Amino acid sequence: MRSLAVFLVVMMMTPVLVTAEQEWPGEPVDNHVHMTWAALTMEVGDWSKENPEIVNLLDVGKSELGKSLWVVQLSDWSMETKPDGSPKEIIYIDGGHHGNEYLGTALAWLSAKWYINGWIEGNEEAIRVLQNSEVHVLIMLNPDGNDFDTRWNINQVDLNRNYDHYWNTCPTTQPGSSAFSEAETLANSIYMNTVVPDADLYVTMHTGVWIMLYPWGKWPEQPSDWELFHFIRDDVHENISDIPIQNANQGLYPNCGTSRDYGYGVMGFPTFTFETDDEQFIPGSFESLEDRLDEEMDVMRYLIDNVWYWRARLSLNSFVVENGNIAIDVDNMGRASTSNATVRYVDDGAIQWTSETFGVNATNNTQAILDASNLTMTDTGYFELYYQKRVIDASIWVNESVPTEVIEISDSDSSGFLPFASPVLAIIAIGLAGIRKNEDLL
Repeated sequence: MRSLAVFLVVMMMTPVLVTAEQEWPGEPVDNHVHMTWAALTMEVGDWSKENPEIVNLLDVGKSELGKSLWVVQLSDWSMETKPDGSPKEIIYIDGGHHGNEYLGTALAWLSAKWYINGWIEGNEEAIRVLQNSEVHVLIMLNPDGNDFDTRWNINQVDLNRNYDHYWNTCPTTQPGSSAFSEAETLANSIYMNTVVPDADLYVTMHTGVWIMLYPWGKWPEQPSDWELFHFIRDDVHENISDIPIQNANQGLYPNCGTSRDYGYGVMGFPTFTFETDDEQFIPGSFESLEDRLDEEMDVMRYLIDNVWYWRARLSLNSFVVENGNIAIDVDNMGRASTSNATVRYVDDGAIQWTSETFGVNATNNTQAILDASNLTMTDTGYFELYYQKRVIDASIWVNESVPTEVIEISDSDSSGFLPFASPVLAIIAIGLAGIRKNEDLL
């Protein structure tokens, strides 16, 4: 029996021939389309060899049986930044936590393939996304379970209950011996924390019922960034699809230790679980993967194309220093709120002064008077905004210099100096002006 098991493992890890005509290197199994890890390995290898200008292929870890976990990194790699010089947004996608949920794996595969094909064909949307974003896709997280046609990994652990977010605190099965006890989930968490720690979208793909789930799985209460999730839900329903979009606890069932809640609660990403329905590919009525998942891809393209908006983005209209106060008028161009924002004064690489906190709701305008009676300005210092991208505590903080052209200092505060308009600040000001232009894209 041991020899037979070794033989089966070797066979599964041996590459199989995939004809060039196949758009999806899989075969119908149990009314689903199944792609082996070996076929995936050949497929993503070809993507990388044939499209090096937009495809990086990384082996980011091994499964419990030693199969490589492949991440396809997509972007226009000839450009380190966007055309306007600002940093690219980051999208992270994974599929195949559950080995027998083939359509989740397929949607992750298609999310990469659509942009590769679009780039080759000169599709305007695909080119725009790859010039302005990085799309990272781990297509098959559980290759052992995939090749054995089972939900679990080889240790009989449910990988989507093995994450370090309230691990094993809900009624569940097979969460593992501890959080990140499994090689697959550990590798995924390391990638999140080291390569895409400031991602502005994370989507994890599964199969079961046709639904999109946002946090939380543990609690029925809405997440801190409910405005963002509700906006996306309403916009998708009005313009793209009637797929249900709900809090995971209410939309499915209580679930803990999931990658979705880890992505949001620990990493601070806006996160969705995308579930495709499992009534797929009945033999005799086969349809192409792109046709079957066309509506799901419309939703994914919307999430990716508009990723710039899935965070708070503060843009100052005015900044007046007068009579020991700073009066600010600030717009939030993004779809997420921010709280505990401050204005800081920086000189010689150190923070010299920090205002009291203020918040700005999603897409709102805020006017505030900040006490600056203990502020002393110099001819080399500058102001910056310091705030979180989203309300969730785990969200990344950003600091953005205040453009000198919006700063006004009254005569009564002439003891201070106007911050020096260095070339760096001028570049930042141009970048912030470009942010306003992006509002027309939504």
